[in-house]
Amino acid sequence: MLIEMDDLTAKAQTWLRLDKDPETRSEMESLLADRDFTELRNRLGTRLAFGTAGLRAKMGAGPSRLNSLTIIQASQGLAEYLLLREPNAATAGVVIGHDARHNSQKFAELAGAAFGAKGIKVWWYEHIVHTPLIPFAVVHLGAVAGVMITASHNPAQDNGYKVYGSNGCQINSPADVEIAASILGNLEPMSWGAIDMHPSKQPILSEMKAKYFHAVNEVVGFEGAPDDVPKFVYTPMHGVGLEFMREALTTIGMINSMTIVSEQAYPDPDFPTVTFPNPEEKGALDIAMATANRDNICLILANDPDADRFAVAERVGGQWHQFTGDQVGVLLAYYCFQRLQVAEEDEDFMLTTAVSSQMLSCIAAEEGFSVLETLTGFKWLGNRTLELRRENKRVHFAYEEALGYMLPDIVLDKDGIAAAITFLHAVSSWGSPYAMLQQLYQRYGYFETLNTYWRSTDVSVTQQVFDRIRNLGSPAPKSLGHRLVLRWRDLTVGYDSATENHVPELPVSPDSQMITCWLNETSSDQGVRFTIRASGTEPKIKIYLECRGDDADSARRGAAQVLRLVTREWFDHPKLVMEGKYSDL
Repeated sequence: MLIEMDDLTAKAQTWLRLDKDPETRSEMESLLADRDFTELRNRLGTRLAFGTAGLRAKMGAGPSRLNSLTIIQASQGLAEYLLLREPNAATAGVVIGHDARHNSQKFAELAGAAFGAKGIKVWWYEHIVHTPLIPFAVVHLGAVAGVMITASHNPAQDNGYKVYGSNGCQINSPADVEIAASILGNLEPMSWGAIDMHPSKQPILSEMKAKYFHAVNEVVGFEGAPDDVPKFVYTPMHGVGLEFMREALTTIGMINSMTIVSEQAYPDPDFPTVTFPNPEEKGALDIAMATANRDNICLILANDPDADRFAVAERVGGQWHQFTGDQVGVLLAYYCFQRLQVAEEDEDFMLTTAVSSQMLSCIAAEEGFSVLETLTGFKWLGNRTLELRRENKRVHFAYEEALGYMLPDIVLDKDGIAAAITFLHAVSSWGSPYAMLQQLYQRYGYFETLNTYWRSTDVSVTQQVFDRIRNLGSPAPKSLGHRLVLRWRDLTVGYDSATENHVPELPVSPDSQMITCWLNETSSDQGVRFTIRASGTEPKIKIYLECRGDDADSARRGAAQVLRLVTREWFDHPKLVMEGKYSDL
């Protein structure tokens, strides 16, 4: 214990030598003075890892937290990486923006100063922005990278450092590994100055906002009279969205349709009215629903705090129906399809992910366009879009089930503002989105999705569970309960029973656990597909399960039945507990 405490003290002193932020210096000095062994180990034992989402963590002192020093170090490492790989990095520059979280502006300024100290031009957003404006500006300005200071819908104590490449997409492997290595080689701060001290700073807010809203109007358009737009309640969830929603609605003549949730209208980094500032979370839309009930409005639109995600609820028969991400995704995709004059299977594409609904693929099979799946995340959806464009294909839309929707002719990332405007155009021509969804179910089949997760106290349990599942059959299990396994895809070991050589078409990663299973139809439904995958940051196993049925009841029963089978036969482990939705099934 004494030896370890001495080691932690030495690491703390090294940290204090580099850290010039009074707040985090005081925090580390207090931990040392109190000899808080447990917390010092948490702060100093490991370094915050840079990955494909950049950095995201709780704020505080130490290398395992997000703070001024880790922001500077990340920026210096990214700058050095860019200078080595991009011949025009210094003049093409890096786009930097931030949301309204605690420390976001300070972190953005420190990042800008770090890039300036490395001789790289900084394209600077002078005010809070929604995340999609970063990749939008990267493409329009020809920058070599973009950095957004945000933790999206994480709790108030978190923040993040999100990185985009020169193509306007989130960075992907192997860039993340190379940037992480570059950060470790640039830990000594070159600058603690403010960005205003560097002549490399170029303000871009006014220009980029004008171009962005023009692009939204050009891509989405408006084909009906403004009077057709339904009244709706809007909440930005204490984030940055209201300013951008207002301007977008004004541009296209829809501003009079919006009623704002006053309690959540303006940026507040403490998110005082919600436990988690995520519109997916239970209770997050309660105040919006109360506002809508008061004003007799039947539609709610919501963004998360950095406005890259989008959620919808509608009052139907006196009860609120909160649409799943898959339901909104299918509705938006169908609207995009309706706007195609002629759909050609080999030319017109929409994209989704391996854990999202199969409904879009079923629609495509009947209507003559193509759907491709990627791994989860818009780093995959954005880059796949670019690959298809290089083949002279047209990509009209992409989505993933976690409330993310991409209009690729606007930005190659999820965009909650563009999605909201597109959705309003759709319902102005359809009427009730819930009624439209029922029409789609009647035509293409009913799809019931159950997404939930198991949590354990020990991350080693995840490996044990996946090993046990793989040992149920060779090369894969033949059945689950009374259902036969029709197809088995394991993206960890690299096996797919449906391909000619049994090699998966999607990327394989031995470092992550992900299995997808297709089960046969029964007399009461048309089959089930589900994916189980391990969280990369928590001792958690997620399941994304969907049943297709001839009617809503059969799809619901089939999904619930298979979830119970999976729980009993695969996840019966003393250290695993189902949490989240459907834990009472």
